[in-house]
Amino acid sequence: MRYCINCCIHLLPNDLHRQCFRCCEPNHNNQKCPVCKGENNIPLYTDSKQMKLLAVLEVRTDHSESWNGFFCLRKGKLCSLIFGLIIMTLVMASYILTGAKHGLLLIPSPFHYGAFTSNPSLMDNESLSDMKDHYQPSKMNISYVKDYPSIKLIIDTITSKIEFITRQRPDLEELRKQEPHMFSVIPNKFLPNSKNPCWYEEYRGNTTTDPYATNSYALYSKRFRTIFDYLRKVFWNHLYHYKDKHYRLRCLPHFYIIGQPKCGTTDLYDRLRLHPDVRFSAIKEPHWWTRKRFGIIRLRDGFHDRYPVEDYLDLFDLAAHQIQGVLQSEVAKERGKMNNIIIGEASASTMWDNNAWIFFYDNSTEGEPPFLIQDFIHAFQPNAKLIIMLRDPVERLYSDYLYFASANKSAEDFHEKVAESLQLFENCMLDYSLRACVYNNTLNNAMPVRLQVGLYVVYLLDWLTVFDKDQILVLRLEDHASSVKYTMHMVFQFLDLGPLSEKQEALITKSPASNTRRPEDRSLGPMLPTTKAILRDFYKPFNTKLAQVLFDDAFLWKRT
Repeated sequence: MRYCINCCIHLLPNDLHRQCFRCCEPNHNNQKCPVCKGENNIPLYTDSKQMKLLAVLEVRTDHSESWNGFFCLRKGKLCSLIFGLIIMTLVMASYILTGAKHGLLLIPSPFHYGAFTSNPSLMDNESLSDMKDHYQPSKMNISYVKDYPSIKLIIDTITSKIEFITRQRPDLEELRKQEPHMFSVIPNKFLPNSKNPCWYEEYRGNTTTDPYATNSYALYSKRFRTIFDYLRKVFWNHLYHYKDKHYRLRCLPHFYIIGQPKCGTTDLYDRLRLHPDVRFSAIKEPHWWTRKRFGIIRLRDGFHDRYPVEDYLDLFDLAAHQIQGVLQSEVAKERGKMNNIIIGEASASTMWDNNAWIFFYDNSTEGEPPFLIQDFIHAFQPNAKLIIMLRDPVERLYSDYLYFASANKSAEDFHEKVAESLQLFENCMLDYSLRACVYNNTLNNAMPVRLQVGLYVVYLLDWLTVFDKDQILVLRLEDHASSVKYTMHMVFQFLDLGPLSEKQEALITKSPASNTRRPEDRSLGPMLPTTKAILRDFYKPFNTKLAQVLFDDAFLWKRT
């Protein structure tokens, strides 16, 4: 078989250019070779077809250029493929996000909160703090589609489990065992010529002693330090000196504004403190009864040192100084004049927040707290007066969400959080009583929105187990907003406050409202109609019971 060195191809049997074999010779010269010299004109037959030898040489010998072109082609396709995948990913992500936001997803989202699962093996004496171990993904996830009938089934289940059972009130000795230090500091008798529960306490320090050196409110909060700096300066001047001993006047509040959050308590507080006979704690919301005495600043941050009752009493020193001034005046001594100054405290958590009980009172019955805040307040102040401001629980929840949510707030997001919270509440109600779920710290922290705060009647009934109904004034924010003068007169009468001059009354009733909704929250608009319908169904049985307890159908909130 013969080959042409220049052509690098198989020669045909009827070879027409035998002279090409001379190309194999060592002394071959391209210029003298008749074939190489005129290679462009040499015809070549391949499979009986004539083709130019130059074309064959270009195709068969230029391998590097061929492979470079091939790799360039592959790189181009690879880049195109990667670019296409990126575009597809962005499109899908945009679809998922916008679809979830507008309820357009074709399949339910798998990202949902877990819930309490029905577990018959859970023992009666198991602590509710252990319930987190029973949180499992729910079998019936609520999709982001606003499916009213599906959520209505959850609400129907909750409603069927509602029972308003009167709680068993603990006796005084049980309370003493739980809080021995508190009972050692607060006496069981107070000064007779003061409306407030006040008493004298011996002070064993000297003029160089800082009476507020260990006060936790002063230590942990910079914004309170100015107040305590002033108290330090005037402290010694307000001591009562008797037989070489020094006494300080201690006082507890005469009345409490106990709830609820986002129901107008701040506005009520701001107006009441304008009254000449009303004094409040140095801090608007000490949250001592519900949180600070347990060492809670923010529950998600864990526990700190417990604030002793002395730290709480320090907050009323400004008011106590003024009361002492009246008590020590010559006129008061001669006539036995009653001091008209009353002290108030306005922590909106007092009515409902018993989340800390599970960490301190372990002898619970079926998950219900054995002791509540009102048990201890009543033990020291059986004559205390309580003011509650409420509003439509549906609107309260949305206002609460707008105020406390940090980012991505929207009506759609609120709807999703409501659905998730309802599912968690339903699963708890399948295993536990209404009271156990309402006061359950684990559940309350798991719910994206605070549904339980709007269950007003549950809390009110528990307060009525220790306080008489005439000691509690329940107001509606809707009435307060429509007629501030009317509601303030109700409060003045309830607190037995004296009449005001027209100028004083105008100052209190005509001042602008406090703590209104922020402009950026107002721009988000109202909640979705579907969400409102869901919440109305959820709160309806609780509002009905509340209206029955208060003998007032206005608390049904039918027209709001």
